[in-house]
Amino acid sequence: MKTEPFVPDSFDPPHRFSDPRFVLEPLGPQHNERDYAAWTSSMEHIRATPGFLDSSWPHPMTLAENRGDLERHQQDFADRTGFTYTVLDPADGDVIGCLYIYPPKEVPGARVSSWVRADRAALDEPLADAVAGWLRTAWPFAQVRYLGRPGLSR
Repeated sequence: MKTEPFVPDSFDPPHRFSDPRFVLEPLGPQHNERDYAAWTSSMEHIRATPGFLDSSWPHPMTLAENRGDLERHQQDFADRTGFTYTVLDPADGDVIGCLYIYPPKEVPGARVSSWVRADRAALDEPLADAVAGWLRTAWPFAQVRYLGRPGLSR
């Protein structure tokens, strides 16, 4: 049984999204140290973020294990099976969060979640709102389930 691809072959996934408050770019091993510092300093905050309340992540791991995770996300992007973006501060390029766009198991469309560092908690809702709009206008998904954020799903 052939399944439909996550995104059509003709779709070129965006490699950047800019907002005055943040910039999104594909996550990769080049972000390892900054990504690791971001989530390890904010584990309790991330676990309290919509979409992560029942998640097994974040959990302790080494910097090397984190690199492997980032390499997997980078390969998913290259294979077009999932799209993970790092959320960067536009002023200094520091990692302030992450965005995950993956296929849901049960229906066509996209399953989306995002988090920001505890010291950037005020960006949580603006990021989710901006991403929801971006997904509506720049992505080919008929359905989007933004985990923990039913008002942003469609």
